[in-house]
Amino acid sequence: QVQLVESGGGLVQRGGSLRLSCAASGSIFSIDIMGWYRQAPGKQRELVATLARNGSATYADSVKGRFTISRDNGKNTVFLQMNSLNPEDTAVYYCNLKRAAYNFWGQGTQVTVSS
Repeated sequence: QVQLVESGGGLVQRGGSLRLSCAASGSIFSIDIMGWYRQAPGKQRELVATLARNGSATYADSVKGRFTISRDNGKNTVFLQMNSLNPEDTAVYYCNLKRAAYNFWGQGTQVTVSS
């Protein structure tokens, strides 16, 4: 029904920036909420940010002020601008689309921040 493809991950030094993209294809509904999660080695997957179609955004406390989520509704694409990166941000970042009780996931993109 829905396919999510992430891009933009890579290796950066402490204090650097990356911009992640997530392109959604298939049947996209107006109720869908898109966002980003991440999972570091040995840790649970955690919320990074979400953005509803009306512009309502949520952020994890650990990334507030450093990360910004945005979307292009016409292209069904969500972005995550990550600034002031630190090694604690190292994780696999997953694109997420939430539709009522259902969740769709991308395959993940690796972000590594060196100290």
